[in-house]
Amino acid sequence: MWQFLVAGGPFMFALVLTSLVSVTFIIERGLALRREKVAPSEIEAALEDCRSSGQIQKLQWLCQQKPSTLARLVESAIQHLGWPKTDNSEAVQTRARHEVVQLERGLVVLEVIVGIAPLLGLVGTLHGLITLFGDIGKSGLNDNSTVARGIAIALNTTLMGLLIAIPSLIAWSYYTKKVESLAVEMESLLDDFLRRQYRDQTVGEAAPAEELRKKAS
Repeated sequence: MWQFLVAGGPFMFALVLTSLVSVTFIIERGLALRREKVAPSEIEAALEDCRSSGQIQKLQWLCQQKPSTLARLVESAIQHLGWPKTDNSEAVQTRARHEVVQLERGLVVLEVIVGIAPLLGLVGTLHGLITLFGDIGKSGLNDNSTVARGIAIALNTTLMGLLIAIPSLIAWSYYTKKVESLAVEMESLLDDFLRRQYRDQTVGEAAPAEELRKKAS
């Protein structure tokens, strides 16, 4: 393995560093985007069952006990329940955009690695071929096996670049889709929550008005 890396030349070590960065972000995003880390099931259940003011307090307490992306969005919605529904929805959407940016943190690094790893491999191959043909020009073409072995060594960096880019592309595609699906699901949960809260408020305000009309008649 060490001979494989050394034979690849200086660009091979740049590729090794790139692979370490890729593996680090793949593991880090895998841990950060766990469902229980982003949208705990307890908060989802409490959010769907929330009807009364007592349940809202319990939901807020649960969000404080289980800090997560969904918890912060729910807390933002609860804090602004005194606002009109449109203003509250806009505030939640603004906070959601910030949260999605945090969920996508690191994915841009994987996207960059997908692009540069094959290019680094190609540059390393060209560097190896230039060195090989320069040596042939000095010593002459005496042994075909030496030339073949030199070309094979030059292609090591291309192989390494592809081995880095393919897993990085898979991870980037998977995590991007996961962030998108989680964002849509949380948006749906919060939209239903706000609809219920403002509908209940409207019903609560309409009942006294109806009683006043009956008394006046």
